[in-house]
Amino acid sequence: MSPVDAVKSVLSQYAGFHGRARRSEYWWFALFSVLINIVAAILDGALGTRIGSDPDSTGVIGLIVTLALLLPSLAVSVRRLHDTDRSGWWLLIGLVPLVGFIVLLVFFVKDGTQGSNRFGADPKDAPHAAAPRMA
Repeated sequence: MSPVDAVKSVLSQYAGFHGRARRSEYWWFALFSVLINIVAAILDGALGTRIGSDPDSTGVIGLIVTLALLLPSLAVSVRRLHDTDRSGWWLLIGLVPLVGFIVLLVFFVKDGTQGSNRFGADPKDAPHAAAPRMA
């Protein structure tokens, strides 16, 4: 999956918590989110739209970007957990300091289950299933 296709896929399923997401889809969107937040921070610094006097404070543009990407980030994270045959409720383990982050990182890096699982068809098989068969 190309980076552009991955980001398009996540944004087209803005609040879609059903189904599964491939590793590439999750990680390309994560990189996209980081880069957009860096651009927002630079714009906030250049335009002087930071909230507060602290140089590390979030700006108005950064806050808008963060809020805009929050729901698709949660949705793709849940779909990524679904790909590993785990419930989206596993995201709550991220609230446990340090250990939660490590557990989620392992889940997000791990390859998804092959074939269908209780959350849907294997996303790696989707392009092949949609292709017309030759007679």
